[in-house]
Amino acid sequence: MTTTTILLSPDDPASIGRAADLLDAGALVALPTETVYGLAADAARGEAVAAVFEAKGRPRFNPLIVHVSDLAMARRDVHLDAATERLAARFWPGPLTLVLPKAAGSAVHPLASGGLDTLALRMPRGAMADVIARLGRPVVAPSANPSGRISPTAASDVMRGLSGRIAAVLDGGRAPHGLESTVVKPLPDRLVLLRPGPIDREALADAAGLPVVDPEAGSGIESPGQLLSHYAPQGRVRLDARRVEPGEALIGFGPEGAANRAEALDFVNLSPSGDLVEAAANLFAALHRFDRPDIEAIAVEPIPATGLGEAIADRLRRAAAPRG
Repeated sequence: MTTTTILLSPDDPASIGRAADLLDAGALVALPTETVYGLAADAARGEAVAAVFEAKGRPRFNPLIVHVSDLAMARRDVHLDAATERLAARFWPGPLTLVLPKAAGSAVHPLASGGLDTLALRMPRGAMADVIARLGRPVVAPSANPSGRISPTAASDVMRGLSGRIAAVLDGGRAPHGLESTVVKPLPDRLVLLRPGPIDREALADAAGLPVVDPEAGSGIESPGQLLSHYAPQGRVRLDARRVEPGEALIGFGPEGAANRAEALDFVNLSPSGDLVEAAANLFAALHRFDRPDIEAIAVEPIPATGLGEAIADRLRRAAAPRG
């Protein structure tokens, strides 16, 4: 169904209330967070949660992240153990999603968990937190883009991908982190890193007092962002490029890179100084810039895969994966 998508201004003090009212009525609203823009819907309404999958064209086995405004709201839907409490105390509100056992009395609709007995839960900063607090209950909010495509870091990205499919977008400017949240599943003796993000392994281990490990092979989809092909522009993506091939656009990193940068069809440098925080914030904007019919191939210069670079490498690897 096609609808007229409203662009809400952050300068209008009524925008937070308007967004909350739309969610309360079962509508879909794209909201800014510190990571990327999320496509929010009332987590307790099955028809609203189903509408998120429909608007995005998202597989229903792929879980959604549930967003809350405070710990009291979180405790109504999940069980928090001691390690989880330490992680929440250090990183919430912020770009950390915790995959936790679902509480028996949770009002979150089963569609949100993809059939699992866990919920992926996050407490965001900014306008989304204000809207959730006004609404008074959690929202589901995957990234506000068609499934498998580039995550949105600006309201214009959302409008390009979902205009006509959702009720409104609250324009909060460009998202500062530019990468989706780190996703972790706490277990009694370890943390399983399901998706790298702005909070790295060392910080997680320090906060929880537990080792951080990768998922076991064949463990299946336990959180968003685990599909092999994801974050994909129209053109094919080639990683670790040290030279530009004819007809390629180029994503650079650092003061030096591909020997023939000047021959690229188009060029953007994620961070001329080689700063990984700056590179992460600019990654999806660069992919959006090259997501157009005249660019059939995108080369990406080598980027260190340490610290925050692990999350950048994860997104680029999925953008470059074969597409079904």
